Order: sequence, then structure tokens, then C-alpha cells
Amino acid sequence: MEFLFEYGLFFAKIATVVIAIVGVLVLAKALNGRHGSQKGELEVIDLTEQYKDTVEQLESHLFDKALLKARDKADKKSDKEHDKARQNEIKQAVKNGNLTTTREPRLFVIDFHGSIDAREVSSLRQEISAILAIAIEGDEVLLRLETGGGMVHAYGLASSQLDRLKAAGITLTIAVDKVAASGGYMMACVADKIVSAPFAIVGSIGVIAQLPNFSKVLKKNDIEFEQITAGEFKRTLTMFGENSDKAREKFKEEIEETHGLFKQFIAVHRPELDLNKVATGEHWFGQQALELGLVDQISTSDDLITEACKAREVLQVKYVRRKKLIEKLSGASSEAADTLLMKWVARGQRPFM
Repeated sequence: MEFLFEYGLFFAKIATVVIAIVGVLVLAKALNGRHGSQKGELEVIDLTEQYKDTVEQLESHLFDKALLKARDKADKKSDKEHDKARQNEIKQAVKNGNLTTTREPRLFVIDFHGSIDAREVSSLRQEISAILAIAIEGDEVLLRLETGGGMVHAYGLASSQLDRLKAAGITLTIAVDKVAASGGYMMACVADKIVSAPFAIVGSIGVIAQLPNFSKVLKKNDIEFEQITAGEFKRTLTMFGENSDKAREKFKEEIEETHGLFKQFIAVHRPELDLNKVATGEHWFGQQALELGLVDQISTSDDLITEACKAREVLQVKYVRRKKLIEKLSGASSEAADTLLMKWVARGQRPFM
């Protein structure tokens, strides 16, 4: 009975939190409907200028002022000659009607820090659409990726967004500083090059779905559970009813099919991989992943950006939606709901990768 008391107390807490979350979300929706939705906007940050400013600050403390002054004078002269040459190129481009030559190729940097349901894909699609709208030959994209994966269909969509860059002929590099596992690696394998930090977590090419079953507890306390479905396999495993061997076999079959599709996707994008060796659900650190062929280079995104800033303009593109206070509160409530409910319910209904 003590177990049942604690069990009931736990669900009472869950119910209280859920009611509070629903209340906040309803209030947020009502206020948003009253004031109208707020559109997002693109933020563009010049990382090359940031890099130059940092270097100049350090040099001002390390080098003789006369030497720096002489170098600045030489740089200005070189910039003036470069600007003059660029103006001539622009004039010729306008005359020929070929405006794409009026700028030099750039490196665009975008970020994806993924949650379980990959809700960040809504911003990712906006960033990619913006880049595709102005891309020219020679442009490249660096994606700083950090996620342990999540829902299969959500990360499938995220991977499809990256495929849009590849289809447009834009070179895509993905940098993994911390983790790109499971659905995260599904995204990473789309890239032309995967770069990993030495101790970043990579791999976990597998699928998992799990849920508790309380049917024995209910039966012991004379509590009946009914579930009505149409279609033999509309629901296979359940938390409160008795699970049959046939339902377990069907559920296992679905998990295996999803794993098979996962492996096929990786085989298309990284055909040199030995899937029998790496598609076991295991994860590896960056250096091990390099030896297995899961990544192509050991480095960090900072190293890549620093080197790029020395040779070209590097722009960070970020889609942000300005949130009001009530929206921030509802967002925090949604995250709390993810933590409390998705582990108990969603894992039992849909496979995760």
C-alpha cells in the first residue's frame, strides 16, 4: 500500500504541473490572439569583423605603435587598390547583366542545438531558405551541430533541410564540438565533411522505444483498464493494458524497420562506412569515430571559423523570433512538459533515434 500511496502522490504532482502548464499555454494563446503573432527575423553577424577586432586589440598591447601604424598605412593602400579593382568588376557585371559576380563567395555559419522533438528545425529551414535565396557559386555553409537525437520523423525533416543545401550544390561542413548522436548523426552524415572535437560523442546509430507497464498493479487493486481501437495494430504496446506476445513482436518489427531505414539513409550519404560495425547503437568519441570513418577530421568549429576568417568573409545567420514575456513563460512550460511527459508517454508511442 505504501507503494500505491507514493505512486498516487507522484501522479498527483504530475497532474498539478500539467494543469499549470495548460493554464499558462491557454493564457499565452489568448494574449497572442489579441495582440497578433510576432514574426521572426534574420540576424546576420559578421564573424570576420569580430575576429579582426579581437586580433587588433591584442596587437595593440603586443607590438610597437610605430610598426602598427606603418602596417595600417600599407593595408589601407592595398585595400584602396582592391576596392578599385572590385568597382571595375561590379561595373562590368552590371553592364553584362550578371550581378552574381558583384560579391565574393562567403562562408555562412548556422547553429542547430536540437531538442527531443527537434523543434529547432523551424528556424533551421528559415536560415537555409535565406542562404539559398542569395547563394552564388563558391559559397559554403558550416553547421555547428549539437544534439543527442530524438523523434525519428522530426530528425528526418531536419536532415531533409540539410539536403536542400546539397541539392543546390553548396558545400556543407558539419562541426560537432560536443555531441551528434543518433538522429544527430543522421543529420551529420548529409554533410560533405564532418569535423569532430577529440572527445565529442558521435554515432549511436540505433533506435529505441520504451515504456513502463502498470497492468499488474491495476489488476492487483481491482482497477480495470479499457482500450478500444479499430485496426489490429493501431496500438501495439500499452502502459496500462496487458501486452501480448503478438503485440511485442509487431512493435519489435517496427523498430527493426526504422533501424533499417536509418542505415539505408547513412549508406547513401557515407557509402564507405562499414554499417555492420558502426550501426550497433554504440557511440564513440571523436578520435575513435575518425578511425571508424564516422567523421573526416579532428578539429573544432572555432578552428574552422578562425581559418576561414583569414581568407574570406564569414557570416553567422540566425533566425530569431522576438518573444514577449508571456511567450517566454509558455516556452519554459513547454520544456517542463517535455521533461515530465515525453519520457513517460512519447517513448512508448514512437521510436526515438
